[in-house]
Amino acid sequence: MGTQDDGLHAEHIQSAVTGDAAAQSAVVASWGRSMRLYGLKPDEGTPPNMLTDQELREAREELGSLIETAEIALDRLYSAVGGAGCCVLLADKNGVPVDRRGYEGDDATFCKAGLWTGAVWSEECEGTNGIGTALAEQRALTIHRDQHFRSRNTALSCTVAPIFDHRGRLMAAIDVSSARSDLTEGFVKLIAMAVVDAARRVEAENFRLAFPKARIVMAQGSERGHDRALNALIAVDEDDLVVGASRSARALLGLTDESLNSPLPAANLLGQDTDAERGFAAAERSVIQRVLRKADGNVSIAANMMGMSRATLHRKLKRLGLN
Repeated sequence: MGTQDDGLHAEHIQSAVTGDAAAQSAVVASWGRSMRLYGLKPDEGTPPNMLTDQELREAREELGSLIETAEIALDRLYSAVGGAGCCVLLADKNGVPVDRRGYEGDDATFCKAGLWTGAVWSEECEGTNGIGTALAEQRALTIHRDQHFRSRNTALSCTVAPIFDHRGRLMAAIDVSSARSDLTEGFVKLIAMAVVDAARRVEAENFRLAFPKARIVMAQGSERGHDRALNALIAVDEDDLVVGASRSARALLGLTDESLNSPLPAANLLGQDTDAERGFAAAERSVIQRVLRKADGNVSIAANMMGMSRATLHRKLKRLGLN
């Protein structure tokens, strides 16, 4: 499916990998992994490997409820980019799309390219590509046309953002791919913003579902960590103990599985960072005030709505200066 001579593309990659660019470019570093670590060749024209129906079912089952959790975000994302000839994929941590959105008229093109459920897009199998490289590097990125390792994939533009589970482990990725040659740089940037937003929404919803009895609050960090702090979520139980933290919150507050296994008072944790403490208190105050308004000021009803005892809510009201 490549749009340029396979030999020229292979020569370009070989030259880049052996030249100075290898130390400066993340894409060239991925090309180097593709050749040296995985033993792949750019001009191999075979399409991606496909899982059997049984293997695909098992891959979907391993993701559990995430596929259902991601449905709304995927639908919203497709409604924004589908009209521009893009398809939307949800891939597991092994680089296998397990769910898909696309226009029926484009199905033949995308199916031929391997942008289909059950295809294996790991970097180990396909070299540098959106899904595989985003998973390998655990970051959002775009692999645009001839940045792909394989010549047959150089007609594609793929923008991907990883999804991390409630313990901060790599879980899946959301991909928007296009085979259009007129995709502008500006539109690719808009797609990138939409993909990252969709991944954050799925992460946040998955985090909330993982702690159904806890209050979920956002930890505010420094200005340097603003982007990272957008999904810095903390789960707090009725005793004000931290029982969970998202990947962003772990990075922001220095949390690990080990530290979260011990009773960790939310106030003590956030007291390590004055800015975070103020942000946490402001978020908590805002939530409590909204619930109290819904409960017409009835503390007992408000406490029940938030899943805590009346005594716990009274302590919070006193601490936050709301009594």
